[in-house]
Amino acid sequence: MEPKKKRGFFSVFLNNGKAYPLLTAVAAGLYPLLFYYTNNYKMINSWGHLGYFVSIFLLLPLVVFFVAHKISGVSFLKKLQPFVLPFLNFFFFFSYLNVALYAGFSWMRTLVVFGIAVLLTVLLRKFFKKIIVFQLILAVIGVFTLVPVVIKQLNYSKEWMEQPDNIEAATFKKKPNIYYIQPDGYVNFSELKKGNYNIENAEFENFLKENNFKDYPNFRSNYAATLPTNSAVFMMKHHYYNNGSDFTETIDARNVIVSDNSVLRILKNNGYRTFFLTEQPYFMTNKPKMGYDFCNFSTEEISFVTTGIGDPKDVIAPFKNYLETYPEGPNFFFVEIFNPGHITNKMADSKGVEGEREHYIESLREANKKLTELTKTILANDPEALIILMADHGGFVGMTNTSESYTKNTDPDFVNSIFSTILAIHWPNGEAPAFDNKLKTSVNLFRILTSYLSEDDSYLANLQPDESYIIINFDAPQGVYEYINDQGDVVFKKF
Repeated sequence: MEPKKKRGFFSVFLNNGKAYPLLTAVAAGLYPLLFYYTNNYKMINSWGHLGYFVSIFLLLPLVVFFVAHKISGVSFLKKLQPFVLPFLNFFFFFSYLNVALYAGFSWMRTLVVFGIAVLLTVLLRKFFKKIIVFQLILAVIGVFTLVPVVIKQLNYSKEWMEQPDNIEAATFKKKPNIYYIQPDGYVNFSELKKGNYNIENAEFENFLKENNFKDYPNFRSNYAATLPTNSAVFMMKHHYYNNGSDFTETIDARNVIVSDNSVLRILKNNGYRTFFLTEQPYFMTNKPKMGYDFCNFSTEEISFVTTGIGDPKDVIAPFKNYLETYPEGPNFFFVEIFNPGHITNKMADSKGVEGEREHYIESLREANKKLTELTKTILANDPEALIILMADHGGFVGMTNTSESYTKNTDPDFVNSIFSTILAIHWPNGEAPAFDNKLKTSVNLFRILTSYLSEDDSYLANLQPDESYIIINFDAPQGVYEYINDQGDVVFKKF
């Protein structure tokens, strides 16, 4: 008589009649958890997020599955017991994937998931354990996908943030209140008149002229999205997307912008009170430590599951309140407005080239209203204010959706639609510094302003190259490319 062969775990698991509520629960939540982290790590890279997601994706189903299995073992529910764990697994698994894909909750999608779970329970209950094995295999794959993302974060070098001089110790000789207003996606007046835009905007342009704003034609950003632009602006340094693969996200950008950066250090060293007002908590999705003295959002009101984009919060009312509450300066305000924005990100949501252009025009009108009210409010209270209107990137008009920009295209109208940005400055007493002709790209804005306020032009010796960069994934080897050179010419040079 031959001895029985020892069977492996999976063989035993698949062929016995036992229920495994805890393993079933882990299988339902583990892969969606890893999937969500892999795709959103830079937005949720905090210990608080880790605790929240482990609780929701793993601990919650462990409790629910265990309790439901025990309750379904009661005599009058015994007939339902074989269906309980399969249903819960399917429902939780697809619900979590739904959250991972859409970064939010929807009753309609939940009802659809409920129906799918019921259908799969009826059709696939006999194969349920094989499905659990498949889910666990997906989780193993998810681990191998997530690990490189985490390793890249852990190996992230902050060397790019080091200043080449002592600019952070600059002493201001003049301390006007500074208002940095950033209208998302607002292209330069020079570009609005031509290229893919051809938009009439004379009323707002004339309003700024009448109020002694100096316009800087052909000004542009160095990067193609909000986070990489602002992290470079506030550090006054190039980061080159940290050699990433997604130009909308850069490592630790939110912490750099909101928590600590060279500009904030300079301002605080010179006694400035700092304010951050934004319509959307996009810079705060990972709940970073707040480096500003005041903000119109608290981290407690920001959901753990969010893209940071939703219904806009009014910034004008709290802005006026801050002006009344803190009339004595020096004050620094960073006000972020999400108009006019840019065209849609996804082809599925696109209204076509002309439809997206029309949407941009409508949003531009809304931006002009907000900027007009903010500017009038400032000048009524602070006529000698230093006011900077500077956008983060262009509006991408001329494309069906922003993802087209991942494909090589050296047409100047296409490239300038990505990088062209408004820059208009109200200089105190109308006296712009002699070196304001060096204002060409956003990375150098605050280094030039620091030279102006400290009356020390030695800081101009370390201006960054006025080059604009983008990440290309198609029609060229994947990587970071210089798209506009220091002279403002469109080029295509791999970094």
